[in-house]
Amino acid sequence: MAGTNRVHQPPKVLISEKVSADGLALLGGLAVDERKGLSPEELLAIIPDYDALIVRSETKVTESLLKAGTKLKVVARAGVGVDNVDVEVATGLGILVVNSPSGNIGAAAEHTIALLLAVARNIPDGCSSLKAGKWERSRLVGVEIKGKTLGIIGLGKVGMTVARLAIGLGMQVEAFDPYASPQIALDVRIVPSLAELLQVSDFLTIHTPLIASTKGMISLGELKSMKKGARILNVARGGMIDELALLETLESGHIAGAGIDVFTSEPPKSDSSAAKLISHPCVVATPHLGASTVEAQENVSLDVCQQVLSILHGDLPRSAVNAPLILPEEYKTLQPFVRLVEKMGSLYTQHYSTPQHHGHSIFPPQQLPEPTTTFDLIYEGHLATLTNTKPLFAALIKGLTSPISSQAGTNVTIVNAEMIARERGIVVTEQHSRSPSTLPYSSLVTLRARPQPGSRSSSRRRLPIAPSTAAPAAGPPSPTTTTATTIVTASAPSASTEPSAFPLLPPPEQVISGYVSSSQIFISRLDRFAASFVPEGNLLICHNYDEPGKIGVVGGLLGSEGVNINWMSVAPVSEGVEGMETGEGNQSKAIVGREKEALMILGVDREVGREVTGRMVGEGGVVSVSVVAL
Repeated sequence: MAGTNRVHQPPKVLISEKVSADGLALLGGLAVDERKGLSPEELLAIIPDYDALIVRSETKVTESLLKAGTKLKVVARAGVGVDNVDVEVATGLGILVVNSPSGNIGAAAEHTIALLLAVARNIPDGCSSLKAGKWERSRLVGVEIKGKTLGIIGLGKVGMTVARLAIGLGMQVEAFDPYASPQIALDVRIVPSLAELLQVSDFLTIHTPLIASTKGMISLGELKSMKKGARILNVARGGMIDELALLETLESGHIAGAGIDVFTSEPPKSDSSAAKLISHPCVVATPHLGASTVEAQENVSLDVCQQVLSILHGDLPRSAVNAPLILPEEYKTLQPFVRLVEKMGSLYTQHYSTPQHHGHSIFPPQQLPEPTTTFDLIYEGHLATLTNTKPLFAALIKGLTSPISSQAGTNVTIVNAEMIARERGIVVTEQHSRSPSTLPYSSLVTLRARPQPGSRSSSRRRLPIAPSTAAPAAGPPSPTTTTATTIVTASAPSASTEPSAFPLLPPPEQVISGYVSSSQIFISRLDRFAASFVPEGNLLICHNYDEPGKIGVVGGLLGSEGVNINWMSVAPVSEGVEGMETGEGNQSKAIVGREKEALMILGVDREVGREVTGRMVGEGGVVSVSVVAL
């Protein structure tokens, strides 16, 4: 198989801004390049070589950069805000965007309180005046904050921490947040509208992300609706306050002061609205220091580096901005099942979806089920109690598409799995079985293919999964498409052949089940057969009659071709499914003759070609062979 003898190269990580030494130490097993101060053009030129990119707030992760990063799996923002990352484009490309939502909460909240006190008591102005040799006590009279009302826009983690600190200083705290829970914000009054919050606030602070709906949310009208002499703070993101409108209300005296840590352009360009705001005497300005503490820098570095390491090792994301939140206990349960379901999807595509040439007396064409794009994914046992199974859905889509789609296209991840499924016409119904469990293991996953509506079972074709995500493709894949599957079957018998020599067999049911035991994944059912094998490496799946000597014949053929058998598993027809109804009558009635079917699954040390599988069918008496690489 191509690439088997190549030396494994560790994933490459590009770090374009400062990360702590302890964070870097976590990435010791990866190929890490620290390249600070790169221009956009330099970054664009080198990004195709990297699997991960770690940034802070200065690096702009644009659409062109993301599209150039053809190997990128994750962009990690060492901090909270991700407005310097084009998250929508990253989502479409299947690139995870992660941040560190809790690493600098305390630092940002404390800086907000520091600016609040500095603005209230004229501390920076007093410091400058004294250093200039002046003693201006009467000019620098401030206001107390005790008993004043602090209005908070956005009662998330930072906003809630600010609220607690302000309450400790004796302030009355009111907040506007459509999704805030009164049960959590016990000492905070939640107001129903921004307009009401503006009217009651002596101090106003903003703690929301910069998105389309929050950009410019505090403009001239909002500022003029506030109390005369009110003060405003922003330690979140530049652009949420209209800087020119704030300048106007500061000049008029309607707003008494402002504490600003973030600006529309950073660093501010000369003669820009940000530069004018910074130079105003009633403004206390800091150069985006909200997260600039030793502790916060260490926390966010450790957090994002750990996440990058986990994602590059195939684990689920913990703080993905463009993927659903996964609780720690769910994460621990899902992790091995993600690998299992991806392997099940890949096994389905490789085992069922390549055109087959069956002998009519063995598999009559009218009975052959078509490969399908409609599936049931059934969870039983403990897995059925979980509410978030999106990672399993994503793993299935990745497994179904990866063996048959061009690998030069989009990555399939938890981020874009639903979009790719829609584009390729794949429909998956997830079912949580609440029936009392009699399983010998804690959870079972079953993938069951549904017949194509209105299709004729005699037709055979590939899954309509396109080599690119643009649209479903008709007909065979393009020359760039690769698949690891080869299926060879016995040729049709002549007209004179006795029917008893080729008994009529029921068609494959296209069902795969699997479970996890001690973090090891197993396939427990394939078609009608009760199996027990690990879905990894190069596999030969031989459909044959359970007769003496079959194993020896197959082993001898493979040995003569220099193919080593690592392990073998024989899967008989399961007693639990042998007589199962399939909607077209009892399929067990189709079995004629005394022979019993079985699957022989062989784990081999390399890919086996069509010539060898042809000999297995022709000389070894095997009904059919599929070659699967997992």
